[in-house]
Amino acid sequence: MQNNSGLLLDLYELTMSASYFEHKVKARATFDLFVRRLPKKRSFLIAAGLENVLKFLENFSFSSQDIDSLKQKGIFRDNFLDYLAAQRFTGDVYALPEGTIFFPNEPILRVTAPILEAQLVESYLLNAINVATTICSKAARVTQAAKERGVYDFSLRRTQGADAALAAARSSYIAGCSGTSNVLAGTLYNMPIAGTMAHSFIMSFQDEKESFRAYAATFPDSTTLLVDTYDYKRGIQNAICIAKELEGKGHKLKAIRLDSGSLLCISKFARSLLNSNGLGYVKILASGNLDEYKIEKLLQSKAAIDTFGVGTNMGVSSDAPYLDVIYKLSQIDDPEGNCYPVMKLSQDKVTYPGKKQIFRIYGKNGFFVKDIVALEEEETEGKPLLKKVMENGKAVSCFPSLEKIRSLAQDNLKCLPAQYKKLIGKRVYPVLLSKGLSQLVSKLKEQIKSR
Repeated sequence: MQNNSGLLLDLYELTMSASYFEHKVKARATFDLFVRRLPKKRSFLIAAGLENVLKFLENFSFSSQDIDSLKQKGIFRDNFLDYLAAQRFTGDVYALPEGTIFFPNEPILRVTAPILEAQLVESYLLNAINVATTICSKAARVTQAAKERGVYDFSLRRTQGADAALAAARSSYIAGCSGTSNVLAGTLYNMPIAGTMAHSFIMSFQDEKESFRAYAATFPDSTTLLVDTYDYKRGIQNAICIAKELEGKGHKLKAIRLDSGSLLCISKFARSLLNSNGLGYVKILASGNLDEYKIEKLLQSKAAIDTFGVGTNMGVSSDAPYLDVIYKLSQIDDPEGNCYPVMKLSQDKVTYPGKKQIFRIYGKNGFFVKDIVALEEEETEGKPLLKKVMENGKAVSCFPSLEKIRSLAQDNLKCLPAQYKKLIGKRVYPVLLSKGLSQLVSKLKEQIKSR
């Protein structure tokens, strides 16, 4: 579903590149991609989207149709368009591995390439990282609220387009979801898929029990029955009847699903009735406009729910649908080998200069203590987080499996102190600047002010 057209960019990236080309600017540039600030009620984020970024960069090009389209716009000179026709990405990329927890102003991605190349890929990188990281971070909150209960992604129908739906399914799985209802995502990413039935199936029959019976006959070992189409009490009784019929044939009803009404009261009623009929093995799945706040409240109230199907609110990250993700120049290397760290000094939008590394410090208990953002060549305590993932336009290794990425995310969440995982209230994790970076920032500020 990924579009590798070179035209997937903002116009200013082309106009700046045209000027670089005309003036024969051949400097190599380093750009940092980072999140400037956290959304409300967020204390951490989880990096996602790197695989799509690297695939895009490896295949970045302008097709003949792209070039013809630009010619028709009448904006650019032919020699620049000829250059674009042969353009490929040849840079190096350092990045946080997908599944890594990070915090504001830490470089998620570091791109070093001829400045024209680094500029042209800006918008795609921002878009891909923003979507995947936003949803992954939201899904982590949902799965943490569910407290070891299964959570499934049901968001396909309401995400903003097919690409977003795939990103939502993949990102939510990284964050700890058990699977997705999205069959294409399950196929592309080798993820578990799950689904039940819609109210329309039940309504297509004259009798609710007959619809249950028909569905159970088709899927005798994996049936989940939706019990609230008409009256949930009758629906649960009908589900119990079908469960007994399945037992008589050597099968077991898998679950019932609640999708409306008071999930707290109905789940307790259902659990009691199922148990009293010897059906303690039948699980209760709940869906219907759920998010982390509702799930936490339900479980605090002792709702008898085993699994959650979460759709819209997770798939679009409804309370924080985007991140303040930024791509800023941090260093220029001229053809003579001279390096010039640069920084932006706008009010409330200061950036950090130079090529940087993130060092994470762990306590004796294995929990995160603090991060230090340092210059790449500095020696400091902690574990370096940024890894080289691309050299000369090619990925340096095979992409890790989704299961490995998911495992990394879960390990990171286990190491994150509990106060940063609370759903309400923002807690500021300590991210410090190294001595070397602090000195460089001060030096450049003075130089800029004196110009």
